[in-house]
Amino acid sequence: MEPTGATAVEPTAVEPGGASMTAGRPSRLALFLLLFAPLLMSSNMLAARWVKGSVPPVALSFGRWFLTLVFLLPFTARALWRCRAVIGREWRTLAALGALGMGVCGAPVYLAGQTTTATNIGLIYSTTPILIVVFARLFWGERVSLHQVAGISLSLVGVVVIVTRGDPGSIVHLAFTAGDLWTLLATVGWALYSVLLKYRPSKLDLTARFAVITAMGLLVMLPFLGLEMALGYVADLDRRTAATWMFLALVPGLGAYLLYGKLVAIVGPGRTGLLMYLVPIYIAGLAYVLLGEAPQLFHLIGIVMILPGIWLATAAPATAPARDG
Repeated sequence: MEPTGATAVEPTAVEPGGASMTAGRPSRLALFLLLFAPLLMSSNMLAARWVKGSVPPVALSFGRWFLTLVFLLPFTARALWRCRAVIGREWRTLAALGALGMGVCGAPVYLAGQTTTATNIGLIYSTTPILIVVFARLFWGERVSLHQVAGISLSLVGVVVIVTRGDPGSIVHLAFTAGDLWTLLATVGWALYSVLLKYRPSKLDLTARFAVITAMGLLVMLPFLGLEMALGYVADLDRRTAATWMFLALVPGLGAYLLYGKLVAIVGPGRTGLLMYLVPIYIAGLAYVLLGEAPQLFHLIGIVMILPGIWLATAAPATAPARDG
């Protein structure tokens, strides 16, 4: 039974490209949200670097999502009880989403923060749109237009300009660490999460579904948390740890994930994934505000490439005129 007020996603309500059939291109609200969501997501990567191992990675991820679930339950408990039969039918997909979104995209990012920079994390994560296109094509046969490929390519070049500080030749000297490999694992997980979120529609509404996904993610993380504690890595339950958990639960947790899920439903995983191209820009901006690192000319050049690239990749292709006969 579907809960009252649920907004179930019907497979026929979207085009293969993921855009609503009622509108050929994303609405102004969707475009604004596409620009706002990376700010919330960037905070998680900056936090990973800021914590830098002071809280064990699995404990950091588990505490974050445990608090997120605590915040969600008062608003979703009734709907979850009414929809227990739906949850029973969808539990495999929900468990997979929890394992990917909270497990694979959780502790590995915090592990990465111990040995790599926030910039490297942002750069590697910015390849998400490409992986989403590949996975959607391989597993669901989603068509990719030429203008989408051009937009993705232009945005990716803009990211490279920012990361290499305007000297593309320096990319050959970029050093990759174990943290970069952990980030790559999280990036693959995020791309799969994005595609699965779209192509496995649910009868649950957005918030209730997110609550179940979070609970599933916590169950998946439990054995790893036990192993971490058995190895002697136990989080200190002090104010700093509690404040970190609270921030991660509210901003990159509730805020970013709910917004991301809404965008996937509105404009599709491919278009939503493009927001990852903005993450390095936001990280650079936050570094300026928080650390006093002044923006440079290469930041402007990168932005000038990334924003048109996102527009090109998200714009709907022109509809061919109908022919007589």
